[in-house]
Amino acid sequence: MSLSESCAKALGDKTYDKRKLAANEIEKIVFEYNKQKNYGQIKKLIETFSTQYCVSKDPNKRKGGLIAIAACGIALGHQDSAQFMNELLIPVLNNLMDNDTRVRYFAAESLYNIAKIGRVSIITLFPEIFSALSRLVSDSDVSVKNASELLDRLLKDIITENSSVFDLQSFIPLLRERVLCKNSFARQFTISWVSILNACPDINMIFYLNEILDGLFSMLDDNAEIQRMCETLLQQFLKNIKHDPTSCDLAKMTNILILHAQNGNHELIQFTAITWLREFLHISGVQMLPYASGIFSAILPCLAYESESKKNIKDNAILVNKLMLDLISSKENVNVIENVDLESVMQVLKMHLVHSSVNTKVHTLSWIHHFFIEAESEMSKNAGNLLPVLLSILNDSCDEVVLEVLAVIADIVKSTNEQNSEFNQLKYREFLESLLQLFREDKNFLDNRGSLIIKHLCALLNAEHIYRTMAEILSNDKENVRFASIIVRKLNSILFTSSELFELRTTLRNIQNQKSADLFTCLYKSWSHCPISTISICLLANCFQHVSDLVLLFGNLEMTVDYLEEIDKLIQLIESPIFASLRLTLVSKSADSENLANALYGLLMLIPQTKQFDLLKNRLQCIPISCMTNSSRSVPSIESQSGIDFENLKKHFQHIQKLHQHKRKISIILNS
Repeated sequence: MSLSESCAKALGDKTYDKRKLAANEIEKIVFEYNKQKNYGQIKKLIETFSTQYCVSKDPNKRKGGLIAIAACGIALGHQDSAQFMNELLIPVLNNLMDNDTRVRYFAAESLYNIAKIGRVSIITLFPEIFSALSRLVSDSDVSVKNASELLDRLLKDIITENSSVFDLQSFIPLLRERVLCKNSFARQFTISWVSILNACPDINMIFYLNEILDGLFSMLDDNAEIQRMCETLLQQFLKNIKHDPTSCDLAKMTNILILHAQNGNHELIQFTAITWLREFLHISGVQMLPYASGIFSAILPCLAYESESKKNIKDNAILVNKLMLDLISSKENVNVIENVDLESVMQVLKMHLVHSSVNTKVHTLSWIHHFFIEAESEMSKNAGNLLPVLLSILNDSCDEVVLEVLAVIADIVKSTNEQNSEFNQLKYREFLESLLQLFREDKNFLDNRGSLIIKHLCALLNAEHIYRTMAEILSNDKENVRFASIIVRKLNSILFTSSELFELRTTLRNIQNQKSADLFTCLYKSWSHCPISTISICLLANCFQHVSDLVLLFGNLEMTVDYLEEIDKLIQLIESPIFASLRLTLVSKSADSENLANALYGLLMLIPQTKQFDLLKNRLQCIPISCMTNSSRSVPSIESQSGIDFENLKKHFQHIQKLHQHKRKISIILNS
């Protein structure tokens, strides 16, 4: 039995009915051949339809060839069609992308009929079927689209029924490719297939999840329906991961999550990625720390979000930040910090130090501070690179940022101190020089932040060292004498008004001690830039005779309004609790008492008769006459016991004041 001439002609006819009749005849012929086990003739028939009809230039013949091949499959039945499955499917698959709409439709119909008969035997060619079908679902023709949906449902049933023999590993590369498509219909198709495969008990999709996770996250940036489908699928995957985390590659997925967590242009993608990172931290713990730099890159910018629409993202980022902090601070795992690549982490943190958000900067600084606590020796290597950036944000408008910056600077100084004393002193001095340079360049910075910065540094570090180093720097600068005067006035004010400098004030009161005497001498040389500040520190150090000598020199100085205002402040200071011991010295019947009274009377003579004049005069009038007339010279003054060369200091004071006078003259000439 062979194909009749009328059947062959009808198979290429333009009318569907004639082609259908021809297909019915072919079905009977193949049925008989199969009954006789004449597989050679069957193969020849299929080859004829494939080579003479399915590739014909005549679309009607292509349609006839497709319906004929389907008829062959139906005639062979479920069992016998398996051995001809390649011959049956390949010509049909080739026509699924035909330019003619009706040809594509008949190809989809033929594929449906073959698959319905073949069932499990089509699985060997499933990647090719899936690839063709993934394009067919995006077809512009409604009939083709409807046919593809019927075929899609059938294929899902077949795979679900035969999941134990499905070769997922071979299919994954194709799925990875299709999951990155941009067409919404194709995306919907792909998500539905991933969901079906994930639901199959014999298929472990999370083992290959890292291959398709990037594409799934990208799909969240689509229409509402696809977003909903993708969210549901990702939630199911996350649930499976939490149930069996050993079945997947968390490391590869973490890098994908970090990438999408930085997608600030799409809130759902970012929120979902950070949620996954949070769960991964719960699941893997310290195993996530090698990805710390990436996690910081993702979450730190999110801490800046203020809009209501991004509140969930920010809250999630805060939780991730806390989990990271708990992990790195964990005492249960010894040497946990070794899991962190500090060099890459510090690059990320350094970049976020200049972020526009206060919240981001504060958390970044807090992290740097924390790493100094946990890994001081390693962090000291980054100290030099950090200082310039830290200095650049010292002028931040937020006090909290400034205080955090100072805490980190203190960490740098203290960490290098333990490593190398000479290096520490060099860096310490470089930092203070840079700080003074910032003050010099920006008067508003000095006025608005100067006191806060200096006081907090003194609280965090060694106040004596700070004052000594600043004094040395100012003493060596002979050009910027006016700036030196301004800084000395600021330092002097902080010295006498801040609780942070209590110990320094105590040290300066004890100049009989050699160390204290050296400190006083060092400070004096720079304090000489400001006459009233010099008087203040001498009063604090009980150098009353020297104050008397200096006051006499004031007659030769240009007594400006600024000087008079400074003297007024000094008189107020004398009445403050800090100078309680000084006031008691006035009634001590000692050489210091007499010298102090003379010094204060000298100050009284310098100022006009104002409210401050009356204040100091009233104080001096409270001194009993007996104390003024019966001072004991047998007890040497504190000043005389110090071993300090006050005559030399006096000459230095005069030299500095002449320098100021000279600079003022030059300034007047240049401005005239």
